[in-house]
Amino acid sequence: MNNNKLIGDFMDIRNTGLSVYKESAYKYDSSWDWLMPVVYKIENEGFDPHGLIDKALYNREIEDLHDACVTLIKAYNNEEKENTKRVR
Repeated sequence: MNNNKLIGDFMDIRNTGLSVYKESAYKYDSSWDWLMPVVYKIENEGFDPHGLIDKALYNREIEDLHDACVTLIKAYNNEEKENTKRVR
């Protein structure tokens, strides 16, 4: 899965009024304005228990922060799948 699509799905971008953007136009990997709301959501929801976001922000490279967000979202998605399996 394209990492920008993965982030867009996590952010539920299709239901934010931004659905005019095609997935190919998502700029999570190149725009701080797109990526920072993802960071806020991850931090506010407590999805970063090991401080990956803080480490990536320290480096001040958008690529590092993007990679940290992708890693955390994948872990979150895997946890959600496991929880769904347990409920069934």
